[in-house]
Amino acid sequence: MPSMTADSARVEEIRAELHSILQSQSFARSPGLSRLLSYLCEKVLAGESGQVKEYSIALDVFGRQDSFDQDSDSIVRVQANRLRKRLADYYASEGKQHKVHIAIPIGTYVPVLEEHGTAEAGVADVNIEESHRTSNWRLWILGAAWLCIVAAGVSTFFILRRSLSKKLETPVVTSVLEPATPKVGLPVGDETRILAGSTRSYVDRSGKLWNPDTYFTGGTVMRSSVQHIWRTQDTAIYRSSRQGDFSYDIPLKPGVYELRLHFAETYYGPEDPGGGGEGSRVMNVSANGKPLVSGLDVLADASGGRTADVKVFSDISPAQDGTLHLAFSSATGRGMVSAIEILPGYRAHMRPVRIVARDVPYYSNDSQWWSSDTYFKGGQFAGSEEPVIGNDDPELYETERWGHFSYAIPVTSGQYRLTLHFVERGTQRAVSTAPNDGPMSADRIFDVFCNGRLVIRQLNLTREAGQNHALIRRISGLQPNAQGKLLLEFVPTSQYATVSAIEVVPE
Repeated sequence: MPSMTADSARVEEIRAELHSILQSQSFARSPGLSRLLSYLCEKVLAGESGQVKEYSIALDVFGRQDSFDQDSDSIVRVQANRLRKRLADYYASEGKQHKVHIAIPIGTYVPVLEEHGTAEAGVADVNIEESHRTSNWRLWILGAAWLCIVAAGVSTFFILRRSLSKKLETPVVTSVLEPATPKVGLPVGDETRILAGSTRSYVDRSGKLWNPDTYFTGGTVMRSSVQHIWRTQDTAIYRSSRQGDFSYDIPLKPGVYELRLHFAETYYGPEDPGGGGEGSRVMNVSANGKPLVSGLDVLADASGGRTADVKVFSDISPAQDGTLHLAFSSATGRGMVSAIEILPGYRAHMRPVRIVARDVPYYSNDSQWWSSDTYFKGGQFAGSEEPVIGNDDPELYETERWGHFSYAIPVTSGQYRLTLHFVERGTQRAVSTAPNDGPMSADRIFDVFCNGRLVIRQLNLTREAGQNHALIRRISGLQPNAQGKLLLEFVPTSQYATVSAIEVVPE
């Protein structure tokens, strides 16, 4: 990895900015955050950015032992999240006039340098160890402006098309090699995340902070020693719960919110302590005195125990007293909840869902935020350094989930457009058994089902896209199943199924 020593002027500029930060009032009272920032910057300046990993940070900065387990101990993610917020506060006050800013992007611990202060250059992010490439960002800005113009025209086209067409009753599949539809952003505002039954905070794989249990009345705390929960990378969210008949009274600012309730059945089930199965735990949930869901059986809803189950509710607002009143009551067994998530929302429809098949989140070139991989079951990760050809955002396709796998994406009632991003890497993997013991094809061929319905038949990614070329498929008119999910199943015919990113947007 290249060293910074060749660009001594740039190194000194970075060191000067780091010194200013560490001497500021914001950081003088936070020696732990100062030590973390110094460690990250010095590692990169020494050409050792490849060593900036969660495990090494835990040992070198926070004194953890070699047995450190990042799944059960989120110290690095918690402190990195605090460091990001402290840097943002610093540059909003003491460092507001500085021409260069040091930042730690979500999804990585490698610092970047942001240049500010000139009307010509605008704002640009560069990796500290590649700071000599800053001139390339002017071309990026011009390209972004051009894309905005194109996007505006495309948006107008789709609005006119929708006004002239009837609602879709069956899925409609389109195939393209480049994005051609307008993107829907996320609403901005305060976000609330509560870990029911937990006394510790937690930062998940997407860099989101979950707070310890609060605002509750009644119920008892239950904790599980289960090591693996299906359909999540963040098992820690589902290892504790509040159970019984209880309520949460959560203060909220006026506005419209999206509520997500997280569950996982870890007690009832043939191999679990409580035995039994479906019907062992049934509950009701209400918000501000109005029913949200009745007769919820988490084990049946998730189609199995030890499985993350998320219920989404849109158009949620606080009561007149400025509080969201959630009540959980038992019908059979004991009511329960593992976590509560409240996000800025929309009237009458849910927020778009964007998932990238990797263990960290991603900001795409159109400034959309994609969460780290979630809601999946089966399959494996893979990555490639081979560049994707003919696409404006090749980094979106650097990783994939491959194999025979599924995604259970929670949604509210309504119609949705599904966008699937694929790339053929031509990697040599063992192929699946050919049907009827027939001849094996060298091509990658697979089906995609949504809620048991075939929506992409025998996709031959090898021939349709070509090696290292992105392929995008869009399916419109999809509706959730009875459990409130879009259950996507990727079923291989020859070699393995694959997907790099998934987008679900309300229509």
